[in-house]
Amino acid sequence: MASASIPVYNSSNNPLENSSSHNASRESLKMELLADCSLLPGEERIIDKDIIYICPFSGALKGKVFITNYRLYFKSADADPAVTLDVPLGAIGRVEKMGGASSRGENSYGLDITCKDMRNLRFALKQEGHSRRDIFDILFKYAFPLSHGLLLFAYLSQEKFEENGWSVYKPMEEFRRQGLPNDKWRVTFINANYELCDTYPTILVVPFKATEEDLRKVCTFRSRGRIPVLSWIHRENQAVICRCSQPLVGMSGKRNKDDERYLDLIREANGTAKLTIYDARPSVNAVANKATGGGYEGDDAYQNAELVFLDIHNIHVMRESLKKLKDIVYPNVEESHWLSSLESTHWLEHIKLVISGAIQVADKISGGNSVVVHCSDGWDRTAQLTSLAMLMLDSHYRTLRGFQVLLEKEWISFGHKFANRIGHGDKNHADQDRSPIFVQFIDCVWQMTKQFPTAFEFNERLLVTILDHLFSCRFGTFLFNCESARDTNELRSKTVSLWSLVNSDLSFYQNPFYTPESNRVLYPVASMRHLELWVTYYIRWNPRIRQQQQSPVEQRYIELLALRDEYLKKLEELQLSDSSPNSSHLSNSSTPNATSPTQHITHLHTPF
Repeated sequence: MASASIPVYNSSNNPLENSSSHNASRESLKMELLADCSLLPGEERIIDKDIIYICPFSGALKGKVFITNYRLYFKSADADPAVTLDVPLGAIGRVEKMGGASSRGENSYGLDITCKDMRNLRFALKQEGHSRRDIFDILFKYAFPLSHGLLLFAYLSQEKFEENGWSVYKPMEEFRRQGLPNDKWRVTFINANYELCDTYPTILVVPFKATEEDLRKVCTFRSRGRIPVLSWIHRENQAVICRCSQPLVGMSGKRNKDDERYLDLIREANGTAKLTIYDARPSVNAVANKATGGGYEGDDAYQNAELVFLDIHNIHVMRESLKKLKDIVYPNVEESHWLSSLESTHWLEHIKLVISGAIQVADKISGGNSVVVHCSDGWDRTAQLTSLAMLMLDSHYRTLRGFQVLLEKEWISFGHKFANRIGHGDKNHADQDRSPIFVQFIDCVWQMTKQFPTAFEFNERLLVTILDHLFSCRFGTFLFNCESARDTNELRSKTVSLWSLVNSDLSFYQNPFYTPESNRVLYPVASMRHLELWVTYYIRWNPRIRQQQQSPVEQRYIELLALRDEYLKKLEELQLSDSSPNSSHLSNSSTPNATSPTQHITHLHTPF
């Protein structure tokens, strides 16, 4: 590996360690650590140090930690089996000093690390000679590179993959797949230079009858200029899902005739009697937003529309809810009052409301009625609702590559604020913009895969991988807030896409039970009785919680699929040898009415 020859910062202040024998043993241990942890191309070691990991499950463990420009890696020296930690620095949200020079008690002096992926780490060091200063400074610097004028690791990575993940989503190809443009909807490039809306993509689909001037006028009446644009169209009934931000009604109840007419054009496109506007917010919040210039579509102004509030709470409520969930699952699961503790977090209640809202959107579309979806700015709850509804309505998005397109389209290109919500490379852990909106969405997808185990081509492993790299900063996929920022920072030419990794080993992420069904609409049950905590994600760091192993049925099914492939390969070889000139006498002797083995095999189905 190219980074193996990079000099390591020697953290020891002890002059006795200058002896050649001690240095040799240290180097030997370092090499052993490196053997356990393959460095990525472009990854460089920065520091290594003897340290004590205060493991919440196994107690204090002596070992060695090394920090690279990508990860923190620890391996215990005495425990059998060895305890290891492999934490991408991007997953670290907060680094604090624990105790001081005068702290009493064993292992009371060291570092506290809070991670974004539902775990915390605590390390102890010796109390003399400022022994933690070097590791604290280096960890703080490389965990939060943007706060120190450094590049995120995605810009340093030299990884190469067989596939270019940046080519997964091509907007025009996706719109053509949906049957667009047509005589009711047109493609506009008015935002080609991000002049109409700097947080929208460059290619938009709008009503055919709306002129460019209409779009500019509507832009002035929608928060952040995020006008209603098409996300998805039903091929048969031509009902559409449009997304946008709140109207700028304000306390005085302002109206905008251009905006009212524009929504009417959306309604008229497929002859919808009454356009349904789904406002993701609780009504009280929508009313309160009037004080800051926002608001909602009133009945008097939008007479051909009905407004439905979905009661989904804001980013601050979701952040506090996940924090409460973390408190009851890490480090120890609150078993004595588990159900009441889980209920008190309200996490599953929020999941229920998001899924329930998406069901309403999908149901309205199935019935032939067009809808407009928005929250406040149209980049958090709106993205959750449109993408989940599209997942329910369109089986293409339930395939491995289709799901990637869905994320690229509804989340990444339409400006979900990943940089603000996750805080990539930023030390400001208390930033009020942080919120697990995308984590919540992936949880909703997981709930759907549990209720419809044969409907999705991808497995749980893909969802966990996506969330791991949401934080890791190894790939460019989830970096920055919008497309204009990605273009400015040359993201696609200077970083690798997560889909390059995924699509180079698709079988790893495939669901063996997947059964393609092109026209099936999924309606999950959004009831607390049918929702469950995603244990294999939220509690995966706890060794005492038995990880959900692959089910015997799934394991046996995979074995049968492998056996089938083996037999098909043998059959193909036999057919090839059968068609060769040397074996012509064999083929001549076969009866003309005999059924070939392939005819039998193509009709083999395993019922589930």
